[in-house]
Amino acid sequence: MKVLGIDPGSHVTGYGIVTSDDQTPHYVAHGLIKFRKNVPLNERLGKVFDGITEVIETHAPDVLAIEKVFFAKNPRSALILGHARGVAMLPGILRQMEIHEYSPLEIKQAVVGYGQATKRQVLEMVTRLLSLRDSLTFDGADALAVGICCLQHLQGGFYRRGVG
Repeated sequence: MKVLGIDPGSHVTGYGIVTSDDQTPHYVAHGLIKFRKNVPLNERLGKVFDGITEVIETHAPDVLAIEKVFFAKNPRSALILGHARGVAMLPGILRQMEIHEYSPLEIKQAVVGYGQATKRQVLEMVTRLLSLRDSLTFDGADALAVGICCLQHLQGGFYRRGVG
């Protein structure tokens, strides 16, 4: 099973592809769709759609997993983040992919074992779980964490202790 994990954002959308064949997650790819702040929202949303479409066409994931919106500084930020989530999910919807949504708490519990983990802790655990040597950004690590969380939920979890 190959999962596309997405950490949506209106300025940075992270994506990560993970797979598992033996109850252990394996890294496939990750990347960022980034924008300067002065790019109009409609252009950013179009680029997110195009970027996720390209990732799906390139890697042919079986499942799309995305982080749920849970908090925003103000209603306008929440609305814009909702737009980004919808646009990021749309390529999967159009391809009738299975889509799963996870809260930040669920993702952190699945990857770190603690729902209040910091971004640094998530990044470090993703790096260990996937045996990565290259450094990750927080957005890249978060997207891979969404994918790992989905694999765990769909496959009944995998043994985390002793990693690294």
